[in-house]
Amino acid sequence: MIPDHKRVGAGIRMIELCALASGSNGNCYYIGNRHEAVLIDAGISARRIISRMHQQNLDPEKVKAVFISHEHYDHTSGARVLSKRLKIPVYLTAKTYAAMYSVHRPDAPGFFEPGSEVSTGSFIIHPFLKNHDAAEPCSFRIEYNGFNTGVLTDIGSSSDQVVHHLNRCHALFLETNYDEKMLWEGSYPWLLKQRIASERGHLSNDQAFELLENHSGSQLQMVFLSHLSAANNTPEKAMNRFREMVNKYKILPTSRYAPGEVFTIA
Repeated sequence: MIPDHKRVGAGIRMIELCALASGSNGNCYYIGNRHEAVLIDAGISARRIISRMHQQNLDPEKVKAVFISHEHYDHTSGARVLSKRLKIPVYLTAKTYAAMYSVHRPDAPGFFEPGSEVSTGSFIIHPFLKNHDAAEPCSFRIEYNGFNTGVLTDIGSSSDQVVHHLNRCHALFLETNYDEKMLWEGSYPWLLKQRIASERGHLSNDQAFELLENHSGSQLQMVFLSHLSAANNTPEKAMNRFREMVNKYKILPTSRYAPGEVFTIA
């Protein structure tokens, strides 16, 4: 049971949200209701995903499907084993499947086209293309009974699709990958810095703030600052950049080292 102080609203649209892992060392986001759940990405081992769900009193048996955003290791490494262990489908694009390491490919993949809809249980998943250095990278809007949760990570720059889906979200996992000063003054090689800051790289704290400020809808309630770099950002810097919005939304950092708290929102 989730303590009252972790609840934001209540009602029949109740959604549980948890960042089980968030960062370049692994990503996995849980979106569930009282009876069902989906995972976006499975970038840590199946054993760790299940263990972290148990830590947070989340039932792995509720998970009906995994959706993969793109082929990078930190989004796919646990997909095949998790699919077999929980006997659930893994949905991804055909190009993402072809670009994955073969050992991570699910045995029986479900394929979707960007811009299509995928229904699983009571959820409607809206995958859409994003700007990132991968074969066919997608972000997702997860709809349940009129309530929308966005997972907008690994984005190098905004696009009409990102704006369209962001504007409909009630809750959001939003990439805040790097602090610009830390990146450009840090020890990374110049080419890697350019790749991170490129239109097919990642969003900085400043870019994420501007995206949210300019394109969020009036129904948005909660924002999880996600996919923070270990070398080029800190939770404190990310939260400080969004301090102007804390009276408007509930804003929380995610962790690359442990599962986040489960929040219920409606």
